[in-house]
Amino acid sequence: MFLRLISFKFTHTHPTPILLHNGVLMPRLGLGTFKAKGNEVKKAVQWALQCGYRLIDTASIYKNEVEIGEAVQDANIKRDELFICSKVSPFEHGFEEATQAVNKILDRLGFTYLDLCLIHWPGAAKVDVKSRQNSKLRGETWHALEELYKLGKCRAIGVSNYNEQHLTELLSSCEIKPMVNQVEVHPWFAQVNLRHMCALHDIVIQAYSPLGCGALLKDELVRQMACKYECSPAQLLLRWGIQNNMVVLPKSVHAAYIAENANVYSFNLSENDMALLTSLDQGHKICWSPADVL
Repeated sequence: MFLRLISFKFTHTHPTPILLHNGVLMPRLGLGTFKAKGNEVKKAVQWALQCGYRLIDTASIYKNEVEIGEAVQDANIKRDELFICSKVSPFEHGFEEATQAVNKILDRLGFTYLDLCLIHWPGAAKVDVKSRQNSKLRGETWHALEELYKLGKCRAIGVSNYNEQHLTELLSSCEIKPMVNQVEVHPWFAQVNLRHMCALHDIVIQAYSPLGCGALLKDELVRQMACKYECSPAQLLLRWGIQNNMVVLPKSVHAAYIAENANVYSFNLSENDMALLTSLDQGHKICWSPADVL
């Protein structure tokens, strides 16, 4: 009851962030901006910041960094209170290419540093997925991120869409191990083994598509459990991710949904209900799969 009474306060005072292995703190909830462009993404970021979000996730390939930078500047929030994540695209693999890409990302955002920079995809654009060239190029890209990290242009570095094979390869050769792996995770695709591996190496999972691209909102168990906790299906799913010690990145451009998704700290799911939601795991991946990328 006490938690419910102070839920609004929790939303706007930023619940305890998650600690990365290099000491950087990252919010547990962020706004995804995939496919959002122009004035639409600018308004979405403005609404999100008003609702207490401090983590904004973007990418070079999203082509919305200029508008996100403008929205952040207009919000008049101190830069060190924000956590901005972007990604080097598959078209920007390679040491020189990735170095230039991050500098261009910073120029578009209007910032001097990123809080987190990720390799967006383990494969390189226009390279066959079965080619060993993918491994060579992503290795060079990681080396570039390590150097940018040392220069202070990235407070943390990580990867996205890396499976166990890609992580094993990186961990065997890197100087600085990744702080984050951003992957698709939701109860239909719980990624238990990958999450376990990341936990063993102190790599935090950022979960994109935590609502299963909306499909899970109609799941009967999810709907019944949401009624039990007097929350929306989306809030229930986000709470599942947060209680699994993940950072969740719901994407929306609608003010009402952005506000609803931010209010996920007024209740806790029981261990039994957490397990029930995890039992929905079907290995059902909704977004693209990196499994074939060597």
